[in-house]
Amino acid sequence: MFTGIIEEIGTIKSIKKGEKSSVLKIKGQKVLQGTRIGDSISTNGICLTVTKIEKDSFEADVMSESLKRTNIGELISGSYVNLERALSLETRLGGHIVNGHIDGIGKIKEFRRDDNAVWITVETTLDLLRYIIEKGSIAIDGVSLTVVTVDDQSFQVSIIPHTGEETGLLSKQPGDTVNLECDMIGKYVEKLLRLDSKERTQENHVTQGFLKENGFF
Repeated sequence: MFTGIIEEIGTIKSIKKGEKSSVLKIKGQKVLQGTRIGDSISTNGICLTVTKIEKDSFEADVMSESLKRTNIGELISGSYVNLERALSLETRLGGHIVNGHIDGIGKIKEFRRDDNAVWITVETTLDLLRYIIEKGSIAIDGVSLTVVTVDDQSFQVSIIPHTGEETGLLSKQPGDTVNLECDMIGKYVEKLLRLDSKERTQENHVTQGFLKENGFF
């Protein structure tokens, strides 16, 4: 579990590609402090397990499911990635609760400067937009952000200078893809409502004929 507050920008040192998986070697410094093999590090919003630690880097396995659901397969040696260690009980929750489980991919449509801030418009599918609400939380490449506007094709966030300096979001270009993780609350509410609706439908199957067959008339 993470907060979406990026600790540092790392660099992909190497990628070993398998048939359906890959192994990433990622350069970093701050995220290595106190990190042990088996710990989790969010890499562009993707929860990865540390399998090897060196002086200035760590390695992590990427399974086929992650390659299907995220843009991690587009990374190359030299790519910048947002890094964050897993949340500890001593950490301030400055962002929002982020699982590191990507819901899908968005595409940057536009950057627009507004005084000291930069507005980013991100296009994505209706399947994801249904969970994105105005003033709600969204994680973009692992960065915790607040949704400013949303319609049936895209949503907008505003990046303050500090976020721009501490993450790799502003190094991207229109057309680039980003990993998206929606706020988990909406997904749980939808599932509960769906179950409740299903139960009501099943209750409506009790007809007069059913009652007669079971001796109630």
